Amino acid sequence: MAVHPTATIEAGVTIGRGTAIWDNVHIRCSTHIGDECIIGEKTYIAYGVHIGHRVKINAFVYICTGVTIERGVMIAAGTVFTNDRFPRAATPDFRHLLPSDPDEHTLPTIVREGATIGAQSTIGCDLTIGRFAMVGMGSVVTRAVPDFVIVAGNPARAVGYACACGQRLLTGVHGLVHGPLEAECASCGAHYEVDGESVSERQPVHQRG
Repeated sequence: MAVHPTATIEAGVTIGRGTAIWDNVHIRCSTHIGDECIIGEKTYIAYGVHIGHRVKINAFVYICTGVTIERGVMIAAGTVFTNDRFPRAATPDFRHLLPSDPDEHTLPTIVREGATIGAQSTIGCDLTIGRFAMVGMGSVVTRAVPDFVIVAGNPARAVGYACACGQRLLTGVHGLVHGPLEAECASCGAHYEVDGESVSERQPVHQRG
């Protein structure tokens, strides 16, 4: 584990073996970070966040309470997570500042294993980003993203499919296709069956080789 001297790590944070925390990172209490992760400079991670093994988080990322990030996820620079659909700073009469503690309005977000979130994306709450899904840079994600699906835009919409290796499946296809249709990755040779939002691996990643 390597923690830059300018990083702020609050009490109760657990950090796994081989994880690197870069300069001016702030990690709040009760957060768990797995093994061999990279947390980029000036990133803020709120309390109670769970991050799996071998996750890459680039610079200037904001991860709020209620977020779970599974193993092997890539989160590019400037990404912002949210956890409240209807936030207010104060009561309607402006006499009291509302607390920032989690309550019934705090909604979770889960980023499943192997997913990638592009730079400057904004991620809504009460949703799941699927396994090996890919979110294009600058996207605003307002609904769940299925496994292996590529989304982009504001609001983010499906524009294709991604292999677990990161390359695009069905090159030249924009949007979802209805099959079932077999897709082979031109880069690694992996095979999938594609039917709309449903993508299944012919041989799961952990069984290859």
